[in-house]
Amino acid sequence: MSWFSRITSGLTKSAASVTEGIKQAVGQSLGLAAKLDDATLEDLEEALIAADTSLPVAQALLKDLKKSKLPDPLTEDALKQTLATLIAARLQPLAQPLTFPASPTVILVAGVNGAGKTTTIGKLAAQWAGQGKHVVVAAADTFRAAAVQQLKVWTDRAATKGKVTIVPPAKEGADSAAVAYAALEHAQTEHADIVLIDTAGRLANRQDLLAELPKLTRVIQKLDASAPHHTLLVLDATLGQSTIPQVAEFHKQIPLTGLIVTKLDGTAKAGFLLALAAQNFTANGPLPVVALGVGETLDDLGPFNPQAFANALVGLE
Repeated sequence: MSWFSRITSGLTKSAASVTEGIKQAVGQSLGLAAKLDDATLEDLEEALIAADTSLPVAQALLKDLKKSKLPDPLTEDALKQTLATLIAARLQPLAQPLTFPASPTVILVAGVNGAGKTTTIGKLAAQWAGQGKHVVVAAADTFRAAAVQQLKVWTDRAATKGKVTIVPPAKEGADSAAVAYAALEHAQTEHADIVLIDTAGRLANRQDLLAELPKLTRVIQKLDASAPHHTLLVLDATLGQSTIPQVAEFHKQIPLTGLIVTKLDGTAKAGFLLALAAQNFTANGPLPVVALGVGETLDDLGPFNPQAFANALVGLE
């Protein structure tokens, strides 16, 4: 199955509300031809808000839609095509591919409990190992007793694609920064390409737990002053726009370089990426979305493509 097919399948719930709104907007009644009138715009606004785009974004999209050249009478396909183009343009700032500026490139992965952080690390390791890279995974989530074992299950799966090494804690309850340090040291010795650091899930409102992230960074910088080269936050798409405060709180504690959005297949709120794209978390605007998760298998994580995402969201084939 192609990645576009996976995205289309994963966005089925979100697309359902948008496409229903589009059908209602262009539905003909009493023999009248559909047009972009106030009633049509109201239907579209409701559909976009139902997909969790946020009211300001929905209104801005419809303002752009009114300026577009649409056929008269209005057709469902024309409306979908135009909306997809407008949505893709708004999502474009999120599309920045992950870079690998060093060898090894150190990537710190954070997230709240249950966001899908551990499974995402396994999927990333599998993809990069499949590309011929040697990936070292630091099991630095020492807060949960089962976390290391869960991560080992995923790294074992990833190792079927190529070279993946897990560095576990020296003992139960070991300091997470010490595990990250050991993993980077191992990666440098073995000339590995990438170090993925798993961290304990923590709520965005727990300042004491968030403060552990800068400490971890300070420790690994004893081995590499430029590390981590990326700090990624995993977001649970089923929470929609409520993830935006999470991003802000994590970004205050440790500068984020990107986001990974998971569980898109389990939500009708995929439109919240448009709300993310409207946030100015950095001097250049929003934080990029470096990957999307649409399922539980190793292959259900892939790159974010604005046009493909927009097409899937409005129900284009």
